[in-house]
Amino acid sequence: MNTRDLENFRTKLLAEKASLERELSGVAEKNPDNPSGWQATTTDIEVDAADENELADKLEELEDNSGIASQLDSQLKEVTAALERIDKGTYGACEICGKPIERERLEANPSARISIKHGHPQTVSPK
Repeated sequence: MNTRDLENFRTKLLAEKASLERELSGVAEKNPDNPSGWQATTTDIEVDAADENELADKLEELEDNSGIASQLDSQLKEVTAALERIDKGTYGACEICGKPIERERLEANPSARISIKHGHPQTVSPK
């Protein structure tokens, strides 16, 4: 892959990273115990003045936000890993066979780790 292509994919990945971080900040905050992770949040509520229905709504909101935050955090980690592969010079190589990942796959999913012929990325354990 040439330098221009790598910079093109880096730009796409950085834009995706910024978008994911914006989305995450709407449902989560940085985890103080794990700076690379996020934890779900809810809108503020005065617990002492809240009734049971308000508390139930907040618990439901927290549960929903936890699922959303988990998925967005997972995507963010994939994007960050792809940026690291660019820096290491391994971007665009299939993690299974080492051959180049199809350009159309990288255009559709710049954080792809494996080629189309090796199937869905969630069915493969990283090396």
